[in-house]
Amino acid sequence: MKISRIAQVGAVAAVAALALAGCAANETPAADSTGEAPVSDLSGAIAGGGASSQEVAVAAWTAGFQTANPEVDVTYDPAGSGAGRESFQAGAFPFAGSDRAFKIEEIEAGPFDGCVEGTDILELPTYISPIAVIFNVEGVDTLNLDAATIAGLFSGEIANWNDEAIAALNEGVDLPDLAVTPVHRADDSGTTENFTDYLFQAAPDAWTSEPDGVWPLDSGEAAQGTSGVVSAVAGGNGTIGYADASRAAEEGLSTASVQVGDEFVSYSPEAAAAIVDASPLEEGRAATDLAIALDRTSEEAGVYPIVLVSYMIACQEYVDTAAAPIVKGYLQYVASPEGQDAAAAAAGSAPISEALAEQINAAIDTIVTE
Repeated sequence: MKISRIAQVGAVAAVAALALAGCAANETPAADSTGEAPVSDLSGAIAGGGASSQEVAVAAWTAGFQTANPEVDVTYDPAGSGAGRESFQAGAFPFAGSDRAFKIEEIEAGPFDGCVEGTDILELPTYISPIAVIFNVEGVDTLNLDAATIAGLFSGEIANWNDEAIAALNEGVDLPDLAVTPVHRADDSGTTENFTDYLFQAAPDAWTSEPDGVWPLDSGEAAQGTSGVVSAVAGGNGTIGYADASRAAEEGLSTASVQVGDEFVSYSPEAAAAIVDASPLEEGRAATDLAIALDRTSEEAGVYPIVLVSYMIACQEYVDTAAAPIVKGYLQYVASPEGQDAAAAAAGSAPISEALAEQINAAIDTIVTE
């Protein structure tokens, strides 16, 4: 039987109890009696990288953290989730962003060269955002699509926009006689893994390829990164793709409403957060590894099923001890209400719930800084 995510708060909190007590040097200091925040004693530089979906949010987090810690420099290379995980494993990055957590077998195989051998890694779901199904079809602004039809569009089984499967879901919409051009990620992408996981769970008869960060089919047009997919869809006619919803909104692209039960649901941060809170943690992981087992088939009201949960990944104990307090302080800011609000304002992401924040902060507290 699966244990609910909220019920697991206690398990993570127990790990946090092992952390050092008192005011850590890396925590942003509180204002003094004059109302002015004292100067942070954190200094140094860290460089991370990974998921391009988080790029806008990471920029907001970095700006806020560096304002509070002026002697710290944080950089982030949005090279994609796969590149981020590989660089973190090799010890090139002390933290990484990834649109999927490491698989248990990947963790067991290791190695994680930047982490002290025998210690756990942290995987923190700090960025929650819907994945939008974006399209550019001249004369069509909105569409309703179910999972099987989306699968057909991306597999090539549905090759024309006036196909009966699309028309049946969109009565009164003038669908053109126009070829479908599906656009997918060329790089190893957590966005792709989340999107194909949705298709695999919600339309198993129409989509038989197991979830993977690498696009499993030869059909369609490949584009590099989130920006590449958005640009390819925006620059064509008859194109359809998938991308972090914040980037779709920036470009003003048309997006599909997705069938959930008997309704069609448009993406929103609130709908993305709803499905995360309704899903359990994956079993068999360390208490600091908060990988979420998303339920893409939920029919609860207000749930949007194509959601991306992007993780911040870090070591519990670092070989390079100088990086530890900076990473710890940065992650504390990322998970804070201020950090989550900054990401929501900049990227349209969904702030994490209080229950999830409690688990995340308990895991961050275990990072060894002495």
